Amino acid sequence: MNIDHYIKDVANFPKKGIIFKDISPLLANPKAFAYVVDNIASKYSSGSIDKIVGLDARGFIFGAAVAYKMGVPFVMVRKPGKLPDQCISVDYQLEYGQNTFEIHENSIQKNDKILIVDDLLATGGSVKAVTQLIRELEATVIALECVIELSFLNARNNLDIQVNTQTAYD
Repeated sequence: MNIDHYIKDVANFPKKGIIFKDISPLLANPKAFAYVVDNIASKYSSGSIDKIVGLDARGFIFGAAVAYKMGVPFVMVRKPGKLPDQCISVDYQLEYGQNTFEIHENSIQKNDKILIVDDLLATGGSVKAVTQLIRELEATVIALECVIELSFLNARNNLDIQVNTQTAYD
């Protein structure tokens, strides 16, 4: 299946000059959504992943579905003030700004094998931040799974983890 048919370009969002890759059509098509989830989950054998970490907010959609499919726990990484328990945090750069991520301190244990799931890899700033949080909790990042990669930004060259994507745009 070519998932590019289910990704829509939206010009000048969230600000002028940005071409946003909208996954809404993919989510609206159950077969396309199932294809993406099944494709990600099929890459990992039983026991190779202890937990899946999803990035706020679209990473929750794909990450939770993959966690369900694989039968492993799902862990949220959120913006500040959204998680109710003790958190650790990290600041990071976006392709068009700066932000902070938080994760519950007790959500990941030492030596857990973690799969990070998100919808889009752009500059890699958010993934680097999440990788840092996971490593602070003494766990291992097995890989990053993204639906879309903006390969012209060369983020994977600046990441020290395995990167897998469903589709890439040059």
